[in-house]
Amino acid sequence: MKNWKISISIVLLYIAMQFGSIPVSKGFFTYFQNTAGMEKEDAAFYGFAWALFITNMIAAPIILFMTTRNKRFWDIFKGKKATPLMTILWGVLGFFMAMAGQMIAGIIEIALGIEPGSENTALLSEVAKLSPIIIFSIVIFAPLLEEIIFRRVLFGGIYTKTNFWIAAIVSGIVFAAVHGELQHLLIYMAPGMVFAFIYHHTKRIWAPMIAHFLMNGFVMVVQLNYEKLEQWQKNLQQTFIHFLQ
Repeated sequence: MKNWKISISIVLLYIAMQFGSIPVSKGFFTYFQNTAGMEKEDAAFYGFAWALFITNMIAAPIILFMTTRNKRFWDIFKGKKATPLMTILWGVLGFFMAMAGQMIAGIIEIALGIEPGSENTALLSEVAKLSPIIIFSIVIFAPLLEEIIFRRVLFGGIYTKTNFWIAAIVSGIVFAAVHGELQHLLIYMAPGMVFAFIYHHTKRIWAPMIAHFLMNGFVMVVQLNYEKLEQWQKNLQQTFIHFLQ
């Protein structure tokens, strides 16, 4: 099978997964509300979490299988691929680069008068607190599927016809649009550019995947422990002030 056919098939399946989660979510919502006796909002969160997890579980192995239909599917860059060790190291470095990029993007957005904070991240965090099953989707499946879609298919496809910058910028804009937060375009483009860079540099998709895994995992840990971290910060400040007195 030709690469462009594989790419189209992967994108169509990814879209089907997104829309397919809606009726599945409604089915779970009905179950949790009527059978389990949950409140409406709790049932909606549980339904969304389980629907996303199940559709991810179905779509991920199929998409991974599709990438094996052509042995040259991953061969879009010229040159030697990074070793497994260097791939891991670049993945870890990519995490720090992506976080730094987001911090800079956040500062720029504040300077432009854009309200800080992501509603999408806040909502997912609230769902995760109630139904932890969604953490698998956020930390494992999202990086896995999004790197295949946005880095290999979109960035890689455009790169072969244009150049790095055009491919990285276009894939970054689409990535932000898919998350429904175009006002935070820079916040989404910053890590997207980093992921594209380390993918291009290592020539291995696992490098941006590792960085993406670590980034989503870090954000989730912070969000789920925000109150504890805030209290720890206050205690640390009080200790520091007491030490100086």
